[in-house]
Amino acid sequence: MTTQFIDIHGHLNDPQFDQDRDVVVERMRTRNVAGIIVGTDSKTSRDIIEMTKGFPENVYASVGIHPIDNREEKFHQSIFEELVASPRVVAIGECGLDYSRPADVADVAFEKKRQRELFEAQVDFAIAHKLPLMLHVRDCDKARADAHHEVIAVLSEKKKTAGDALRGDVHFFAQTLDIARQYFALGFTVSFTGVITFSREYDEVVREAPLDMIMSETDSPYASPIPYRGKRNEPIYVEEVVKKIAEIRAEDFETVRAALIDNAVRVFGIRV
Repeated sequence: MTTQFIDIHGHLNDPQFDQDRDVVVERMRTRNVAGIIVGTDSKTSRDIIEMTKGFPENVYASVGIHPIDNREEKFHQSIFEELVASPRVVAIGECGLDYSRPADVADVAFEKKRQRELFEAQVDFAIAHKLPLMLHVRDCDKARADAHHEVIAVLSEKKKTAGDALRGDVHFFAQTLDIARQYFALGFTVSFTGVITFSREYDEVVREAPLDMIMSETDSPYASPIPYRGKRNEPIYVEEVVKKIAEIRAEDFETVRAALIDNAVRVFGIRV
C-alpha cells in the first residue's frame, strides 16, 4: 500500500466508532490513510493494542496516561513495559500537562505536582525505550501559557542528558509561533487538526513553521474539518487538514503531502 496521508493522532477506540469501526478502518485502507490510535490510560492503551491486531499494518498505537482524563491513575512501569512490547506501539502518550480546568480541583498546587510527576515518569520511560512522546499540553490562559512553559522546561532539562533520544510531537497545537519555535529547538514537531480549516487563529504558525517540523492529525472523533463540521470526525478527513496546510503556506499540495508523511516516518518510525 502506498500511503497518501497519515493521521498521527486519533481515537478510533472511542465509543462513537463502536457501530462501524471496521468500516472506518476499511475506508482508511481504500484511501491509503495510515494512522496512530492514541491511549489515554492503561486500559485504553491495552484496548487499542488489541484492536490494532485486527487492523491493517499501517494502523499504529500510542500508549500513555493523559494528565486529567483519569486523575486517580499513576504510571506503573510494569504495565507499560508489557504494552510497549507490541510492534504496533510507536509512541508514549498522550501525556503532558493540562491546566485548562483549574476549577475542577480543590488544591491547584497539588494537582500541578501530580501532573508533573506523571508526565516526567512517562518522559523517562519514553527515553529509556527510545520512543517519541505524543504530547498533550493545554492552558486555561493562552497568553500565560503556564503548561507549555513548564513542559518546555521539563524537556529542556531532560534533553541535556537524553539528547536525540528525546523527541516527539505536540498534538493539537494551539499556541503561538514563539512557543512552537521553542519546541522546534528541542527537536519536537507540532501537529494541526481540522480546526485550521475554520479558524484563522493559527495561520501564522502553520505558515511560518519549517515544513519538516509539522504534521497532520484529526483527533477524531472530535474537531471535524470543513466540510464535515457537525459530523463525527474520522481519520480519512486528515486530507482536508493537509489541503489547508498547503493553502495557508501557499505551497504545492503534493510537496506538502509528501513532506508530512516523511515527518511522521522520521518521528514515529512507522512504515509507509
